[in-house]
Amino acid sequence: MLFGAIAFIWHDVQTWQSLSRIWSLPAGTAIGACLMGALIAGGIGLPFPRTARTGAILLGIVFAVSSLSCIWGILRAPSVPVQYGAFFEQFSLVCGAAAAYVLATTHASHAAALRRAVRIGLGLCAVSFAAMQIFYLKFTAALVPAWLPPNQTFWTILTTIAFGLAAIAMLLNVRARLATQLMAVMVALFGLLVWVPAVANHPESHGNWSEFALNFLIAGAAWLTSRAVTAALRTPAV
Repeated sequence: MLFGAIAFIWHDVQTWQSLSRIWSLPAGTAIGACLMGALIAGGIGLPFPRTARTGAILLGIVFAVSSLSCIWGILRAPSVPVQYGAFFEQFSLVCGAAAAYVLATTHASHAAALRRAVRIGLGLCAVSFAAMQIFYLKFTAALVPAWLPPNQTFWTILTTIAFGLAAIAMLLNVRARLATQLMAVMVALFGLLVWVPAVANHPESHGNWSEFALNFLIAGAAWLTSRAVTAALRTPAV
């Protein structure tokens, strides 16, 4: 809901980069408004059992469109790693929406296949997150609070390894539930330590608000995926 609201308020590239590409298209403003409205509506519907399934579908559509809009950047600059990172950030949210749908649906037949796809999809996203931190090590380290001992580079390397291990666990389906839970906690802690202070210190920065919302969206996607994996473990064989 916050992501949709700030995109409504601030129409610039710092707010939501993938959506800003849509704004530049013919009728892009109207398309963007529909997507932002669907994002807010999906966020409202997600917590309630009767509307959770519809909310998950709306969110999945929005983030799928946002993911697809990133492909143009990859085609234009295939050698630039950040273009791939932008895609997988949005795709992780598609996985989160799909996990929410799994938790809300009663159709066990296709839910099992979707659970597997969500786990593998988020695992690929975790590979991208680790790779982005390797490619942009200095930039990522600069975001780590300087007061954390022993130093910023240590925590950047540690979290990169953690993303890599989470990816392996999810892709191989070995301790996948634990891996997604720990990944969700790690990303949430990153948001608390980095983006909450950034928003508090510079609330005028649209980029800070966008990164704050995106950070916790990714954490939520990981947590929903862990719940979907748990549901798979508790569901009789289909």
